[in-house]
Amino acid sequence: MVDILPPVLDRFLTRHSQIRVEIMVEDRLVDALAACCDAGIRYGEHLAKDVIAVPIGPRIQRLALAAAPAYLASRGVINHPTDLLEHDCIRMKFSSGALVPWRFERNGETVNVDPPGRITIGVDGASAAIDLARCGKGVITTFENWLQPHFKNHALEPVLPQWWQAFEGPWLYFSSRFTSAPLRAFIDFLREERE
Repeated sequence: MVDILPPVLDRFLTRHSQIRVEIMVEDRLVDALAACCDAGIRYGEHLAKDVIAVPIGPRIQRLALAAAPAYLASRGVINHPTDLLEHDCIRMKFSSGALVPWRFERNGETVNVDPPGRITIGVDGASAAIDLARCGKGVITTFENWLQPHFKNHALEPVLPQWWQAFEGPWLYFSSRFTSAPLRAFIDFLREERE
């Protein structure tokens, strides 16, 4: 959400200069409504069935794999996800201690790979992990939209793009019982932007 929420909020707050926003960021699966927040943001697979939600950001996202051109030149081409077991990988970890899974899909085939991480970094340090990949320290997987600027300037090259896993994008969820005026304005703004 680091590249999705700020521009949306910027446009919203420009239109509604009197509204104040407080944002809390957690990498754990926290029920924002139970934590007394007006709303929360989750990806589709983690939404409770009984909440009201509106899309925020792209409807489909992908986890992409990338490495620096110099790294690939020195270590060789990666042809299949299992080849990653022989490569230096930059892994990311949730605050719970669980590693971000490396799951790949192509033509109905799913491959889970658990490569040893040469470097492991918390998900809050994603930008540092991307910088390490740009410096040639290994292969990384993270949101494709975070890697796109580095693909464009050739600091990173896509790895196994035909295997990248697609998933449902983020949703703003909220309670049907209580919707504050600022939240209602934000929901209306999101709906308006999607039209």
